[in-house]
Amino acid sequence: MTDLPPPTLAHVAAAAGVSPATVSRVLTGSARVTTSTRRQVHEALTRLGYTRQRAPHGQRRDGTLVAAVVCEQPQRLFTEPFYARLLPAAEAALAAEGVPLAIMSAATRQSLLTGPALITGRMTGVLLVGAPDGHPVAAMLSASGLPVRCVGRPPDGLALPYVDMDNRDGGRQAAERLLLTDRRSIAAIAGPAALPGSRDRIEGFLQTLAQAGITDVPVAYGDFSHRSGAQAMHGLLRRRPMLDAVFAVSDAMAVAAQHVLHRAGRRVPDDVAVIGFDDSPLALHASPRLTSVRQPVEELGARAARLLLHQTPDNPVLPTELVVRESG
Repeated sequence: MTDLPPPTLAHVAAAAGVSPATVSRVLTGSARVTTSTRRQVHEALTRLGYTRQRAPHGQRRDGTLVAAVVCEQPQRLFTEPFYARLLPAAEAALAAEGVPLAIMSAATRQSLLTGPALITGRMTGVLLVGAPDGHPVAAMLSASGLPVRCVGRPPDGLALPYVDMDNRDGGRQAAERLLLTDRRSIAAIAGPAALPGSRDRIEGFLQTLAQAGITDVPVAYGDFSHRSGAQAMHGLLRRRPMLDAVFAVSDAMAVAAQHVLHRAGRRVPDDVAVIGFDDSPLALHASPRLTSVRQPVEELGARAARLLLHQTPDNPVLPTELVVRESG
């Protein structure tokens, strides 16, 4: 018995009930395809297991170029400490193997430009950073056959390889610290609900508190930024003026929470304990210095880059660690 030949665009077109040209337009991200047709094509691609043809494993092609595609607005890409740690580590790992790194933004508004450029251009691999559920570039890359490695857990419904932090366990450690220090009126500042890693952090935190009998935990939402953390903290104080602890899923939001608490006359940590997540330089420069869940960001970037080049099948999850300082 011989192996069946791999499916072609014509096979996909027949399975989806469209023309090969329509399949090609879907793969290149053309806007001239309706949502329902795009869905039919993606279902056929998945069902048939279609992948673009590429060089055999282990055979490096001349002109190999990897893109780090960050699903953020460009201004956030250049101001967030997380990316300042992640991207140089990925670039160094690729440079050690003679591969350059291009950096691209893929905020939703740029998706119609970024997706086709990746699939039809010179890119031979993609590091996809921070893709939320439903992101169009993530879906496009999943169907393209281009080698991809997600930095962080992929969006729900997409079977893309990844490297992730143990975000859920980080949330657990933060909750256990607050319980250990006898905090009981606890609130939380969560990140974007569509981002898998953000959900994992808050779910690990809330689940641990629930197991200890604390279920009435007000949660406000931000986008990891200082401004959103301040807005969330104001809202939490209105809902629970005498809260005695706050967990924020990013250091920037935690530091903002400290500022708001100070202006409200609440002392940290005497009146309110504050815990962040990242253990970024912000944690050391905060006043008081911030207790934070450390994630090995540089290792995350380097590991993802190496796994992308060598296309190994494992999806490692790196450990997180609570670093206790003065804030909680």
